[in-house]
Amino acid sequence: MEKKENIILTGDRPTGKLHLGHFTGSLRRRVELQNSGRFDGINILIADDQALTDNAKNPQKIRDNMIEVALDYLSVGIDPDISTICVQSQIPALHAMTFYFMNMVTTERLSRNPTIKNEITLRGFDKPGSEGIPAGFFTYPVSQTADITAFKANCVPVGEDQEPMIEQAREIVRRFNMTYGEVLVEPEIMLPDNRAAMRLPGIDGKAKMSKSLGNAIYLADDKETLEKKVKSMYTDPKHLRKDDPGHLEGNCVFTYLDAFATDDDFMDFWPDYQNLDELKDHYTRGGLGDMDCKKFLIKVLNRVLDPVRERRHEWEKRIPDVYDILKEGTQKAVSITNDTLHQMQEKMRINYFDDDSIINDWESFIAR
Repeated sequence: MEKKENIILTGDRPTGKLHLGHFTGSLRRRVELQNSGRFDGINILIADDQALTDNAKNPQKIRDNMIEVALDYLSVGIDPDISTICVQSQIPALHAMTFYFMNMVTTERLSRNPTIKNEITLRGFDKPGSEGIPAGFFTYPVSQTADITAFKANCVPVGEDQEPMIEQAREIVRRFNMTYGEVLVEPEIMLPDNRAAMRLPGIDGKAKMSKSLGNAIYLADDKETLEKKVKSMYTDPKHLRKDDPGHLEGNCVFTYLDAFATDDDFMDFWPDYQNLDELKDHYTRGGLGDMDCKKFLIKVLNRVLDPVRERRHEWEKRIPDVYDILKEGTQKAVSITNDTLHQMQEKMRINYFDDDSIINDWESFIAR
């Protein structure tokens, strides 16, 4: 088996602008990995097929957000000269591989995938009166396996909520290789180093940040919008007065500070404290107001997002170039994934027209 080392596959569904949860869970890491020089290939997939699994009646929504997601990628620092940005629906090999992988997994196994179970509940597919779970949504892990293995990616940088999906992909790869022969690469998950960044909660303190829950801070939010959202952020409901001892658990402001604040931020914006530990100590003792902490967080987040906003503003003037980046990246991805598909079909003995050996096989069969 030809195995390429250090290949990354990651991506996002184009159902809206990307938010801070995407940034901490994956985007920031993608840029770091891209700039590290340690990888032979970095592939970033705009997963429009997967977005259609629960937006089949509204394809215009997906079309409208294609450029939005591309702009988010470019604004955070994804370099199209290093990373291949491509569009899922325009890569035929992914569709064929998804179909083949359907035979490598049972519906019973898919129904136990906790990520899928959570998403089904989140979207209300299991509620009375619902039309039920779209088959495409139910088989989302199979499609994702095709995405990863088509590029022979051995590294998938995602948040911890995606761990069941990567394990499902590993199972399918092992099953395929055992059935037909070694050809596919088994992927490994790469989680964020910062524990707080693994699953950033929404500003309402409920679950993870999510477009569908309306609790997100978007990378494209301007300063005024960001300030309004942070000031409404869920903190400690028991911290009624400034002098009351505060609690950190479940307090969104401190979760976000864990994910973003640095010692330099304290030096520049709040020199009363040397670091986050000192701030936490004061808050838990009492004598520190929530709004003071929120104002500090606003400055921290603006420091992170200001260069993102600036790059986005420049790319918004170059939409034809953004379109060309998507088109060229997808053409490159088609070539890569077609090679993998060909190798799979050869192992499966369904590469009928590579040569005319099927004729000799038939004649030998008749002779017997």
